[in-house]
Amino acid sequence: MRIVMADDSLLLREGLERLLVESGHEVLEAVGDGLSFVSAVLRHRPDVALVDVRMPPSHTDEGMRAAVEVRRSWSAAPILVLSQYVEISYADELLATGSGSIGYLLKDRVSDIEEFLDSVERVAAGGTVLDPQVVAQVMAARRRSSPVEQLTPREREVISLMAQGKSNLSIAEAMVVTEGAVTKHIQRIFGKLGLHQDDSANRRVLAVLEFLRS
Repeated sequence: MRIVMADDSLLLREGLERLLVESGHEVLEAVGDGLSFVSAVLRHRPDVALVDVRMPPSHTDEGMRAAVEVRRSWSAAPILVLSQYVEISYADELLATGSGSIGYLLKDRVSDIEEFLDSVERVAAGGTVLDPQVVAQVMAARRRSSPVEQLTPREREVISLMAQGKSNLSIAEAMVVTEGAVTKHIQRIFGKLGLHQDDSANRRVLAVLEFLRS
């Protein structure tokens, strides 16, 4: 894959670049601030872009704002956000298009190299990957009336695992049920959330977004 990445830590940036290159990927550009990230992504149109949340000059949410800026110009931009902590600001706007190709992981996950590389590849392939801690904190911050309240505890468990980017097979293994049972749960979830077969957007992504906002 062709990759653009941004992190203000030179040590981490070089470490990630080496890991990605050794895994057979091409790092087109590795930068250390949000403005350079936006420019590099829109210039190269990579298969996936990795960005840290906290970067110069204020070290608060420049990376998240840069990711949002990229998506305003290129709505399908495949972006994996990496953060030391969960940052709720701008998360809704970043996820709101429902187009997939988005991920948000805590940097602790990078230590599990296989899981991290799998997340990068899933985002590049159009999937949505959300760290379990991100899911939990976004849920806590976004409590409101929603069709999600109609879901059974079992359906909530399924959609929570969907939000983590797991496939139907992985969900079945985690819940110790058949893949067919998971498929039925997901179809009922789509029905309760009003996501019908003729929806042009990705129903799985839209379901996860509604879940996170509930």
